[in-house]
Amino acid sequence: MFTDIQNHSALFKDIFRCLYYEKALSCADLSFRIQLSIPMIAKALRKMVKEGYVEEQGFAPSKGGRKPLLYSLKGDEYFILTVAMDQLTTRIGAVNLHNEKLIAAVNYKLALQDNPDSAEELIRAIENYLILTSVDKKKFIGVGIGMPGFVSVETGINYSYLPTKDVSITKLISDRLGLAVFLDNDSSIIALSELTFGKAKNEDNVMVVNLGWGIGLGMILNGSLFKGSEGYAGELSHIPITEDGKLCSCGKQGCLEAEASLLAITDQAIKGIRQGKATILQNLDINNLSKFEIGDALLDASLNGDQYAIELISEAGYKIGRALAILIHLMNPKTIVLSGRGAVVANLLMPPIQQALNKHCIKRISANTAIVISEIGYEAELLGGAVLVVESLLR
Repeated sequence: MFTDIQNHSALFKDIFRCLYYEKALSCADLSFRIQLSIPMIAKALRKMVKEGYVEEQGFAPSKGGRKPLLYSLKGDEYFILTVAMDQLTTRIGAVNLHNEKLIAAVNYKLALQDNPDSAEELIRAIENYLILTSVDKKKFIGVGIGMPGFVSVETGINYSYLPTKDVSITKLISDRLGLAVFLDNDSSIIALSELTFGKAKNEDNVMVVNLGWGIGLGMILNGSLFKGSEGYAGELSHIPITEDGKLCSCGKQGCLEAEASLLAITDQAIKGIRQGKATILQNLDINNLSKFEIGDALLDASLNGDQYAIELISEAGYKIGRALAILIHLMNPKTIVLSGRGAVVANLLMPPIQQALNKHCIKRISANTAIVISEIGYEAELLGGAVLVVESLLR
């Protein structure tokens, strides 16, 4: 059914989009949002119900008249496979058209740096997860993938990771799975998630900071995702914050990512453990644990009051704050959202970030910029992958 969805009318797509984002709406609600007459909307809804896209959801509470009939997408008729990648792991999940989980997401170890087999490993992980769902593959309308690196949506190539000898990753995966595949940079997908379901919803100018193994940025300008002329806008991670700092994977020194990302903090924690720092992390067998596992333990230790872990998080927070000061001076955003994996420790990051802003920002520019913590957090990239599929199919 979804193979020809792009050939449907603009009205069909508008209704589908509204119901996807708002879950359930009445005919009058849709008429107001789409700015078309109620009879036109009602006719389109009847057709969509007949074709199996939409179902009646019952009546809304009365506001002093007839109770309006609500409509929603048929939630469990079709599903979306969503993939959230970072430098060390890949999470794969499946949701229905109400963004409810089909089964729990699964975390696969998949290192991207210097891994020539990473694309094949990704495909095998997706194939494995599809088997776990026990759902007919024909019920999946597409696969949405978020990944770090310089990702070209147009060519389907990641110029940082997943080497494919200039073959489109989307085509490679699509040919193997027999499904429509869409990909984008992980930070852009997280920003898309925040724009549609999170803290950036109904906001015009928002910067969404992806705190993870790297540090990324999704830029929302005038209510839309801004990606620059070639799709690479928002490389906050490679803003230099020191002249002679650590060597970054990009080949430069002192980049924010090399100084303040979760990967950088984990490396520092491992060094401290070996130096005998007083911390609960001394109980870890760091020689037999992955960086992912040590990083997770570090976050947990900081949330449980471990002084050394909190110091590492705080030092990173100040450096992130210095980078945000530059961002505020350039973009003057209304809101900055701290999202991604690191949002779980955002309450610890906020004081040093604010300290850095107080020191490095011109108050007139920063006074009305709110820094908020994502409510979606670690789930933002998975949710954004589903949004990516829906938006791509409705273009």
